[in-house]
Amino acid sequence: MENENTTGGLPPACRRLRLGVVGGGAGAFIGRVHARGARLSDRWDIVAGALSSRAEVAVASGRDWGFAPDRSYADWREMARAEAARPDGIDAVAITVPNHLHAPVAMAFMDAGIDVICDKPLVNTLDEARALIERQRETGVVFGVTYSFASHAMVRQARQMVREGAIGRITQIHVEYFQELALLPADAAWSGTPWRQDPAKVGGAATTADIGTHAHHLAEFVSGLEMTHLRADFHRLGADQPLEDTAFMTCRFAGEVPGTLLISQAAAGASCALRIRISGTEGTLEWDQENPEYLHHRPFNAPHIRISRGHGAGVLSDAARFVHIPRGHPEALSDAWGNLYEEFAVAIEARRDGRTLPEGLLACPGLAEGAAGVAFIQAAIRSNAGGGVWVPCTFN
Repeated sequence: MENENTTGGLPPACRRLRLGVVGGGAGAFIGRVHARGARLSDRWDIVAGALSSRAEVAVASGRDWGFAPDRSYADWREMARAEAARPDGIDAVAITVPNHLHAPVAMAFMDAGIDVICDKPLVNTLDEARALIERQRETGVVFGVTYSFASHAMVRQARQMVREGAIGRITQIHVEYFQELALLPADAAWSGTPWRQDPAKVGGAATTADIGTHAHHLAEFVSGLEMTHLRADFHRLGADQPLEDTAFMTCRFAGEVPGTLLISQAAAGASCALRIRISGTEGTLEWDQENPEYLHHRPFNAPHIRISRGHGAGVLSDAARFVHIPRGHPEALSDAWGNLYEEFAVAIEARRDGRTLPEGLLACPGLAEGAAGVAFIQAAIRSNAGGGVWVPCTFN
């Protein structure tokens, strides 16, 4: 049996927080993923929701989720007003609706003094991102964005190893994310989320907004370097649909570090193949989302080291706080969502209790990371429209 983690985990909860959900009714996938993550963190009770704009679906879905009848809403505006007025109202809302609704829903809950946890991508336009940042400054609420892959323990391990110089000065960054969903007929591929191929609802990019933002965030998160420029080529390689299902990008990061970002939802045989490789002057780190328990460290001119999630054996403090069961008992994406919601809970409880957390304790993504993702998407759209020209991709 491994030793217990004594490396400084997150502060214990003073109380269970109350979470509401907007979206997620009628069997929608992502809303229930958020809910499972919140429950797994053991810091939240999910007590209210506007799960559908159709009243009958909202009521039926709320009943399935175990909401009291008066806390199942058909209108998120009404939910924000009503929950803000209750003595037992929600502490935070999880926003899981289509992209074009993120901004107005987030605004309504911020105005009500309710903390926000928003699915990615943050919004569709840079102006919307700027407006959210300004409103967050005015209200002071916590605003989290759910780049969930960054909450795998071995991703935190990689990030800390980079910061501590394990691979030396970074020389190149490569990230890829391949799926096969778009090879299906369009009505089957997007049967539960047809809006993902609607330019009016996703801001002019499909796969780049859907999975490309995960790849972009992971590259910046692990490396600690901002992506500054890119050139992009969009392709439609699967079933006929209006927007791209594949994009190949050449990138530059801060300090003129080169890299690549390759994404496709039309890669036959690929399920959820998100991989990152970061090379430096003294070695390379590699992580594969489909085998998330392991981080591969390849020092220069030395034996390859495989680090596995668990206590001890080279696992650093940032990863150890997200080790919940001993090595050999796998943890995966559901656990990463739980880790993410645990960090959000710590941040929200601290704000509401007026406490200041130690610097560097939390690494959960927020508005800055969400806005960077929007800038990345819009830059890729501009580059492709210009024939694959280099464009800046930073948010300012």
